[in-house]
Amino acid sequence: MELRDIIYEKKGGIAKVIINRPEVYNAFRARTVQEMIWAFRDAWDDNTIGVVILTGAGDKAFCAGGDQKTKGDSGYDGSGGLSGGIGLQIEELHKTIRAIPKPVIAAVNGYAIGGGHVLHVICDLTIASEKAIFGQSGPKVGSYDAGFGTAYLARVVGEKKAREIWYLCEQYTAYEAKEMGLVNKVVPHDELMAAAEEWANKILDKSPTAIKMLKYSFNADSAHIDGITQLSMASLAMFYQTEESAEGRNAFLEKRPVNFRQFRK
Repeated sequence: MELRDIIYEKKGGIAKVIINRPEVYNAFRARTVQEMIWAFRDAWDDNTIGVVILTGAGDKAFCAGGDQKTKGDSGYDGSGGLSGGIGLQIEELHKTIRAIPKPVIAAVNGYAIGGGHVLHVICDLTIASEKAIFGQSGPKVGSYDAGFGTAYLARVVGEKKAREIWYLCEQYTAYEAKEMGLVNKVVPHDELMAAAEEWANKILDKSPTAIKMLKYSFNADSAHIDGITQLSMASLAMFYQTEESAEGRNAFLEKRPVNFRQFRK
């Protein structure tokens, strides 16, 4: 397929999926998600590939989540083709990252916010630049991910911390993220890709069947979250049609304070 929103590379047993929209902090639109799904499935089918590294182009952002400029009153624009529900096949992307029988390493080079934060959470491993920033934004912009973004996050950092991350929408440094177990390793910014490739090569030296079965085993304990995700995305599709959700998007685009208190009457 023609790739416009991502860069996809394969070399030495490692596939790299690079979100290539640095002008919007690598926020994804429908096409971006479609291209990522295609790349992960290609890496899945290629027996020479043993590890996938997911990262963002530039030095400012890993991914800032959904591009609010492409979000309308009923969801995202769906211009990427694989649309449905909220206009993004984000649920399918999450399933693909989890199901691919090869470890996925998130190399977080900057902001991992909102839907971008969820992407790194569901990867098998996360290596962060010391400049990386983590956090949620959904409730600030009239959105949420009540599937892997919440239930699986709680498995990673604990219930209390996961609720803090979502309820307060604050931002955390790479070192704070490591302390809470959200990332595996923090490295100097200019050493990030080298560190991700080093871990990838260590994995490539291991039995591919053993790695595959271990990933299946790790996933089994949280497999029921798939059902929760389906409910979450279905409810989100309806929520995006409300004035409350529109207020979050409009405030973001208009660069003004959001007023969600009006919906508490």
